[in-house]
Amino acid sequence: MGERIAVCPGSFDPITKGHLDIVKRASAMFDKVIVVTMINIDKKPCFNEQERVEFMKRSIEDLGLKNVEVDSYSGLLADYTKIHNATAIVK
Repeated sequence: MGERIAVCPGSFDPITKGHLDIVKRASAMFDKVIVVTMINIDKKPCFNEQERVEFMKRSIEDLGLKNVEVDSYSGLLADYTKIHNATAIVK
């Protein structure tokens, strides 16, 4: 059996304690969790892509979650999960 990878997608504009709780719980259930900031050009976020990714990275670091990565993506979530061999989507 391969590595169990989960993707946790969202706009994270801004990141909340609820988001972090979900990521923390997922990190205990999967070998790897990728928190992906989804980019939608039709939306006008409060924070830009780089800021949202940086906020998430700092928050994950503060929690000490070693099996969590942070990324951003502007395509379809289904394509992202396939590219990264994810077995689950966590919301």
